[in-house]
Amino acid sequence: MKLRTLTLGLLSASALAFAAHAESITIATVNNGDMVRMQKLTDDFTKANPDIQLNWVTLEENVLRERVTTDIATKGGQYDVMTIGTYEVPIWAKQSWLLPLDKLGDDYDVKDIIPAIAGGLSVDGKLYAAPFYGESSFVMYRKDLMEKAGLKMPDAPTWDFIKQAADKMTDRANGVNGVCLRGKAGWGENMAFLTAMSNSFGARWFDENWKPQFDQPEWKKTLQFYVDLMKADGPEGASSNGFNENLALFQQGKCGMWIDATVAASFVSDPKASKVADKVGYALAPDNGLGKRGNWLWAWSLAVPAGTQKAAAAEKFVSWATSKHYAELVASKEGWANVPPGTRSSLYANPEYQKAAPFAKMTLDSINAADPTHPTVKPVPYVGVQFVAIPEFQGLGTTVGQLFSAALAGQSSVDDALKQAQDAATAAMTEGGYIK
Repeated sequence: MKLRTLTLGLLSASALAFAAHAESITIATVNNGDMVRMQKLTDDFTKANPDIQLNWVTLEENVLRERVTTDIATKGGQYDVMTIGTYEVPIWAKQSWLLPLDKLGDDYDVKDIIPAIAGGLSVDGKLYAAPFYGESSFVMYRKDLMEKAGLKMPDAPTWDFIKQAADKMTDRANGVNGVCLRGKAGWGENMAFLTAMSNSFGARWFDENWKPQFDQPEWKKTLQFYVDLMKADGPEGASSNGFNENLALFQQGKCGMWIDATVAASFVSDPKASKVADKVGYALAPDNGLGKRGNWLWAWSLAVPAGTQKAAAAEKFVSWATSKHYAELVASKEGWANVPPGTRSSLYANPEYQKAAPFAKMTLDSINAADPTHPTVKPVPYVGVQFVAIPEFQGLGTTVGQLFSAALAGQSSVDDALKQAQDAATAAMTEGGYIK
């Protein structure tokens, strides 16, 4: 008994000594379904890297953006891996706030990353963030409700068709809203949707001389159409709904259509989570016949801040989480349909994925159709489909998002919201030196 006790004591001491020497990295991430799933699968990483411990900070989208921006701008050093998007990466890389990812491993295969996604995460040919999942946006709709309405969803619908279908699908008595769209304020929440939507209405944030354009008729048409559509056919309290809230509504059978991120497809079609999994169809984001669709381009990606003292361990984790191996791990546990989409060409060439994911082709077509360098009908001086790739956009986009969310909630008129957006944007552009 004494020998057994002594042996256990030595083992415990050894384990404690090892734990003391293990390197701990802190990962800041968003509370989306794919990221939550990743945290459940990290035993695979820690078994292969027992000298690295993982600490998680999981936050709602708007809060995550605020926290990581503050931390990296002030060189706070709270996080070793940050979940950031296509907007931040090139801006932060140019400010030397991110480390280039040049040690992802021999079998990582950077060239397999879809070019449209890799391009948005690179500066001067160097990758500064690895995409965990990539997305555009499209229409997810209830095939049974569309049939009941006596309509057939085109592969490439117009906004007029969306309005017609939403009117016919809305059934308040049975808790069905014809359409669910983002209303929660935030540059990456309602303004991601509304900016992409405005492109298809011929609107733009700024003209070639950086003069704000919210006083132009194209923005009036965009915002008025959106507010009217949501009042007639959207859910109650829509001004508080972002991606996660609308996902829950759709999964519960309370939305006839939902126009949002292509990454949602695996969740709405998952029978374990969605009551309408076998009834979902997909179509391209709507247009108005002007040559631009209301779809965006985004990647939630993992980056290593320049201020970390644990760069090697952090890059090891980034490599694992965004690798082909990780995709195969998810497939083995959750099925191919639940693999994080939109990042690797090899996934879309995989017959098993094509068979399991009826939304695969529409997702890839939507990603490839988005053009960040020519996002609008008229010429613009900026890059970005659902955002403007300048540092000032984060604050300005949130301000405008609050104004437009208030208009949706009925707290202000569309005209007042647009006037205030015009004034705020003019002040920001003047202060930033864009308007001379």
